[in-house]
Order: sequence, then C-alpha cells, then structure tokens
Amino acid sequence: MQIASVSFQPRGSIPPEFAFGAPGGFGGNRNPELHWSDVPDGARSLVLLCIDTDAPTDAATVGRTDVQIPVEQPRTGFVHWLMVDLSPELRAIAAGSCSDGVTAHGKARPPGPHGARQGRNDYTGWFAGDPAMAGEYRGYDGPGPPFNDLRPHRYFFRLFALDVAHLPVADNFDAAAVWGAMHGHVLAEAVVWGSYSLNPDVRAA
Repeated sequence: MQIASVSFQPRGSIPPEFAFGAPGGFGGNRNPELHWSDVPDGARSLVLLCIDTDAPTDAATVGRTDVQIPVEQPRTGFVHWLMVDLSPELRAIAAGSCSDGVTAHGKARPPGPHGARQGRNDYTGWFAGDPAMAGEYRGYDGPGPPFNDLRPHRYFFRLFALDVAHLPVADNFDAAAVWGAMHGHVLAEAVVWGSYSLNPDVRAA
C-alpha cells in the first residue's frame, strides 16, 4: 500500500496553506490532498491519522521569546487528525475537503468522506485553558509548532487497511481508543510525511 500527496513533497516542507499556524498568525488550516493505491484484498475499512512526532515535552519552554527550545529536548506525539471507517474503495481525499480555515473552539461536525467518522485531535487539550479557543477539536487541524522550537516538526500521515468495516470506538473517540481498537486488525500500513516550522532560524536553514 502506498500513500502520497500533491500538496507537499515527501519529507519536504508543508505549505502554510495546510497549517494551523503561520508566521504572524493563523495559516490556511486546509487539509492536504492525499491519495493512495494498492489497498490489499480483504480490506473492509481504512483509518487515517496525522501525528506530529516532535512535540516538546516541556510546556514551560513553549512560546517564549527569551529561550529557544533545544533540538535535544525529549519529544512526544501530537495528534492532528483521526479518521476511521473510510471506505476501502476510496482512493483520495481532496485538499480542503475536510478542513478549510481555523475554527475557534473546534469543528463540531467536520466534513469528510461519506460514512467516515472523525475524532478529537490534541488541540482539544492544548487549548483547554484558553477561553478564546477552548473546545472540542475534531477532524483536521494542521501544524502549529512553537515559534521558538529549533527542531523542525515532522507530520506523519499514516493510512491503515483493516479487516473490519466499522471500528468499535465511541463517537467522541481519541487516538488511544483508535490504537486499542485497531490492534489485531491491521492488514497493511502506508505513510508519508512532511515537515513544518515557525522558527525563522529553522526556516532559513
């Protein structure tokens, strides 16, 4: 199984059009185009995840003008998109079809392919203490790494083919629920990733 995008080159930079944050404010927050092939026989549904694997683990260093987050700081995952129950016949998702612009407090019913369900991404927790932005963030919300991070962030779009037609997760699901429900049901996986940074020192490198 193979996955690719016309919105960014594999391992290349993701344009601000597809990011939550951009220099000076919000990005376009459109989901990128994705297309795939060679879905295995026997697949009954697909799952799509987008995860930033370079999120800082020390929140006290984020967004400060007096310090740069060092490359060597330990990192963790930050989930940007969770979509389950995609039809195994589907072969592409158009750019901007699931997200187009930043929605304060999150999208209550994000658009998506027929029959698919989209879960809560990690902006839900990140904005929990911010009255202007707090809410349930569902569907795609793109890159928004700290502007003071010296490490470029990588965003992995992972597609899984499953042997079940409906993933048994509640409608308000998160990544932990998806990982647990997929266990033992994955027939194949494909991945493509792009990078993004808001640090001018990294962008100029």
